[in-house]
Amino acid sequence: MDSIKIQLPHTVQPRSECANDGAVSRTLQPIVTGTSVIAFKYKDGIMMAADTLASYGSLARFRSEKRLMSVGENTLVGVSGDMSDFQYMQHVLEDLETREYCMDDDQTLGTKSVYKYISNIMYNRRTKVDPLWNSYVVAGLDHGEKFLGFVDLYGTRYQSPTIATGFGAHLAQPILRKRVEGREDELEEEEALAILDDCMRVLFYRDARSFNKLRRAKVTSQGVEISEPYSLETNWDFAESIVGYGA
Repeated sequence: MDSIKIQLPHTVQPRSECANDGAVSRTLQPIVTGTSVIAFKYKDGIMMAADTLASYGSLARFRSEKRLMSVGENTLVGVSGDMSDFQYMQHVLEDLETREYCMDDDQTLGTKSVYKYISNIMYNRRTKVDPLWNSYVVAGLDHGEKFLGFVDLYGTRYQSPTIATGFGAHLAQPILRKRVEGREDELEEEEALAILDDCMRVLFYRDARSFNKLRRAKVTSQGVEISEPYSLETNWDFAESIVGYGA
């Protein structure tokens, strides 16, 4: 009598072939990371910037990453931290946009709604002891009101006229407080762009994980606009006068 061969469906694998044998794994630390995001309010809306580098440890591995994304018509999101976790969040937000579009109820996805959605996801993952290793800056115009908020990997959130993540919280935030806070409603776009570049230049000089190629973005009543990558002009002549560095 001929033997009968039974072929399992391709979705079923013998136990010995399972990659992790049913074990649950967690990301214990960020691997490929992006550094600071800078954002602040100005006269016409919100300005934001982030460099294009994703570092693999101390190696400047990926130099054309995009860490700014638009959500809906009037919301801008910037991210610091693990890039793979950010890619996961991108898929989540794209699914949210798709569901909102399919509702077809003439309603738009507001900035405050996106902000609360992200913060709920971050807090939910934190309570599972499986956090997304990111910090998010959410900016936009919600019914004509300028909105700028921050969310970290614990789900902690706050709103402020100026926000800087990563090393920017130490190096760029003092510049923003001096040149922006209290002047949000009178700051013209040209000056706002100059402040952004000055902050990113300081970070390039001082933060070993930063890069002098960056993208900047703005949110106004006209919508979200994200620039193509451009390089900052830098000058290292001052380093010659630093003890231990110069001749």
